[in-house]
Amino acid sequence: MEEILKPLNAANSSMLAGGASFSRADRIRRQLWVITWALLAAWTPAPLHRWRCFLLRAFGARIGKGVLVYGCVRVWYPANLTVGDNACLGRRVTCYNQGDITIGARAIISQGAHLCASSHDVSDRHFQLTLRPIQIDADAWVAADAFVGPGVNIGEGAVLAARGVAFTDLDAWTIYRGNPAQPIKARKWRN
Repeated sequence: MEEILKPLNAANSSMLAGGASFSRADRIRRQLWVITWALLAAWTPAPLHRWRCFLLRAFGARIGKGVLVYGCVRVWYPANLTVGDNACLGRRVTCYNQGDITIGARAIISQGAHLCASSHDVSDRHFQLTLRPIQIDADAWVAADAFVGPGVNIGEGAVLAARGVAFTDLDAWTIYRGNPAQPIKARKWRN
């Protein structure tokens, strides 16, 4: 999916000296979003998931049916967010989605998890911002306080355990833990 936001050229924007990473229009749209969420969603009681999903959709997010989003969730830019049916963004989840973040159906992003879809080119003297999408497939679980880095794909049914850190792709139906995340065993449904 093509990014809606396009980073400015760091050589021209003086990013290292405090210059902007995005155009004025992008920054204005984002500030309208931040104000809207603060006034209309951040303080709302837990059961108002539909209302919060409506606000995210109004700002361009693609949100499926039955999605749970808590008021204390932080979404950097809704238009770069896709969430499948019956997924959950738990309390204090941060979607730092300067780049696209896609969350599959029934995936759970637990409290305090941080998804970061951007970084900087450390080999560039101007420290150019780079956008790298995150894909979290159906039935995956990113547990409490875990971190998912730029460009990571979390396979279907995979688990990133609490406080785990993923900077590389996680295989489907595998449980990972640690920093960096290492596979510990296969995940199997018990019926």
